[in-house]
Order: sequence, then C-alpha cells, then structure tokens
Amino acid sequence: MENFEILFYAKLSIVVFMAVLFLQSGLDKIFDFNGNKAYIKSVFEKTVLGSFSGLLFLSITVLEVATGIVALIGGLQMCFNQKEDLALMALFLSSASLLSLFAGQRIAKDYGGASGIVPYFIVVVLGLYLFSL
Repeated sequence: MENFEILFYAKLSIVVFMAVLFLQSGLDKIFDFNGNKAYIKSVFEKTVLGSFSGLLFLSITVLEVATGIVALIGGLQMCFNQKEDLALMALFLSSASLLSLFAGQRIAKDYGGASGIVPYFIVVVLGLYLFSL
C-alpha cells in the first residue's frame, strides 16, 4: 500500500468519525429536544449563561447537525470525486463545535465532562494536520 493511500484512508477515517460523532449527538438533541434542553438548563442555571441556555442549546444543536452533515458529504465527496474541500470544512466545524462544548463544560464547572472532550479535539487537530500534508 502506498503512502498516499494510507494518508487518504487516515483523513477519510477522521472525517467519517466526525460525521458519526456529530450526527448522533445532534440528532439525539433533536429527537429528545425537551429532555436535553431541560438538562442544559439545569447545568447552566447557576452560571452567567443561565438566561441564555435555551439559545445556547439551539445553537449547539444546529452546529452539531451541520457539522455532521458536512462531514458525511465531505467523506462521500472524498470517495467519489477525490475532492477534500468539504471534508476540511467539516474539520473546522468540528473544531468550533468541540471548542463550544468544551467552553460550556468549563463554565458549568463540569471538569470531568470537559476533559472527555479533549480526545475528540486531538483527533480533529490530527485531521487538520493530515490535511495540511
């Protein structure tokens, strides 16, 4: 197997990983909208973001679903058209999504939850690096 094929597979794997991650997370928020919204409200009620929790929940839901869709289409585009522009955009959106989630967890003082986001962020940074080669 040539290095180009390995690099292609590594990049594709990361993009598909992000598609699964964000589609599942975003769709879960949609299908259990009230439950997730109530949870987010309870998490942020004693923070400076308490009064904005509904708007923040809606924003992160849209961002996660958009990220997942762009990643899915980007992965398909890589496979069928050998183009990487949407896949790269998906990684930028993934970074924005994860940084938003991380910031929210830190503000809510859920340090364990925040630390759980770090491995995902490392995968995104690795993907961005691989796309730069």
